[in-house]
Amino acid sequence: STARALTFYGGVPALIVPDNPRALIGDANRYEPRSHDTVLDFARHYGTSFLPARPYHPQDKAKAESAVQIVERWILARLRHQSFATIHAVNAAILPLLKQLNDKPFQKLPGSRASAFAQLDAPALQPLPLLRYELARFKSVKVHMDYHIEVERHRYSVPHALVGQMLEARITHTTVELLHRGHRVASHARNQRVGGFTTDATHMPAAHRAHMEWTPQRLIHWGESIGPATAECVTRLITENKHPEHGYRACLGLLSLAKRYGRPRLEAACTVALQLGACQYRHVRDILANNRDRGASPDSCDWISPEHAHVRGPGYYQ
Repeated sequence: STARALTFYGGVPALIVPDNPRALIGDANRYEPRSHDTVLDFARHYGTSFLPARPYHPQDKAKAESAVQIVERWILARLRHQSFATIHAVNAAILPLLKQLNDKPFQKLPGSRASAFAQLDAPALQPLPLLRYELARFKSVKVHMDYHIEVERHRYSVPHALVGQMLEARITHTTVELLHRGHRVASHARNQRVGGFTTDATHMPAAHRAHMEWTPQRLIHWGESIGPATAECVTRLITENKHPEHGYRACLGLLSLAKRYGRPRLEAACTVALQLGACQYRHVRDILANNRDRGASPDSCDWISPEHAHVRGPGYYQ
């Protein structure tokens, strides 16, 4: 209702003086009244403040009671014999009567309520924010070791430097905002998927971001820069796993052999590995370590086992 009132006025006052209802004031202390978190968030959104009136001190409030009486006499009394099906129909009927009441001349003063508002109140109002306030609820959350917090069984990321800290989650229908000591440190679109993760790459440590940037296409392109045989070995390492990420470390190990043995030898070793059907990292590493890439290829091997007394031969099985 307060947000609608500010929209009707077309601006925001510097101070709002409400009564002491439990919906607004958590502790109606005479000297240090405490407002609810939602009220403070509302005031922060509109750039205003709430100062509730002292209990049993109506003089602290504006002259609202007489205005209510005038509205009851000039508007509600005219509509008392009518029936309405919806609240929108009631508002449509009140709107023209409200304009008549505001334009009605004062009895003892010059002008009307509308002219007095335009002359005195409107210039003192602050402009409305671009977006209207959306009702939010707050929850204290702790940042887990994986730099995520949990809201309604979904996890949202925050800057990794806040691991172990207690944050305040501002939850609306569409967004989840994370506040640290009153300052917003993260904002995410609300996600209803149970057990899911919403992660912002800027919240990750440098090592995690580097791992996330690796893709199968990047590893294959790296292999192609060495040679077609190396690219084929990398492709097989990735496709042999159910999830491509499981082959990333083996691919990085395979490609790192070029630093130790050189690109030409790695390409030759991958050629031998493809001929043998053994493209894993340890196989290519052993080929290089045993200098198999410098010798004859497996297809050109003409070695024949010599005769030996302990070899029984095919006749033994007749």
